[in-house]
Amino acid sequence: MTQYFIRRLLLIVPTFIGITILVFVITRFVPGGPIERMIAEVQQAAMQGGAGTMQSTTSGIGGATLDEDQIRQLEQYYGFDKPVLVSYWDWLIKVVQFDLGVSTRYSEPVWDTIRERLPVSAFYGITTMLITYFISIPLGYLKAIRHNSHFDHASSVVVFIGYAIPSYVVGIILLVVFASNLEWFPMGGFYGDDFDDLESKWEQAADVFYHAALPLMAYVAGSFAVMTFMMKNALMDNLAADYVRTAIAKGMPFREAITRHAMRNSLIPIATHFGNNISVIIGGSFLIEKIFNIDGLGLLGYESIVERDYPIVMGVLVISAILQLVGNILSDICVAVVDPRVQFR
Repeated sequence: MTQYFIRRLLLIVPTFIGITILVFVITRFVPGGPIERMIAEVQQAAMQGGAGTMQSTTSGIGGATLDEDQIRQLEQYYGFDKPVLVSYWDWLIKVVQFDLGVSTRYSEPVWDTIRERLPVSAFYGITTMLITYFISIPLGYLKAIRHNSHFDHASSVVVFIGYAIPSYVVGIILLVVFASNLEWFPMGGFYGDDFDDLESKWEQAADVFYHAALPLMAYVAGSFAVMTFMMKNALMDNLAADYVRTAIAKGMPFREAITRHAMRNSLIPIATHFGNNISVIIGGSFLIEKIFNIDGLGLLGYESIVERDYPIVMGVLVISAILQLVGNILSDICVAVVDPRVQFR
């Protein structure tokens, strides 16, 4: 098993290169890069300055307000004057040296920009995962042992509603009802304006969770349904297995047969998804972050794609790809811990 995980770790390198080179090539050929965006900004500034100013500064190259030397300098600065593979190699060398480049939008190091948003997305992601597991596992357990009961039918309605309605729609409904109409919760943000003036850490934590209540509800509504049905179906399959019926036939109480035998095997599907959720946890949902005005990593990545801020796009991709690849290995480890019968070769 140790050799298996060593091979999986070594496969991270070629897989990471394959993912990043694909996106890097796309960013080089998609129209509307940082140079085009800068030209458009100069054009807009020239138009605001007056028609005469615009005519005197126009170079005649596609209506741009930058001359050829300036455009070549920009191409050299952003690395667009080199072949794609050469530019990718230069970028990869910097990544190995923990240098993600400089943002074309914010004009600051990419890592500094990501580091400011990463704790916010990590907070929402980790909290959502914990709440989801604390809800889904007990609820799936109760639904399985009370199958076809009134509790099972009533909870299935709630679960199906949570599965059918997108999380961002749930966020909008919560925002309109509880923040706008009832004014029980704030309209958005990660913390209040008086956060720095709060005296104790407990008051600051309470303020953060007060602002996070509605976004967390939206996050959980979009994730707990699948986990609940996964837990219920896995437990029902194990309850119908021969080894559980044999244990009950030998005199073991039904509850004990579940906790000692069926429950552990039912956690295997949950364990397989644990590592895969890491990249989603950190990445967040840009729609929910947009609705609640949360400066998270998901919203940063979306805005970077719209603004053609390719250094940040690649920086977010680096973090997401590494987390996804490591998460796949963690999923295998979780399966091996839950089910000792699993032998990876």
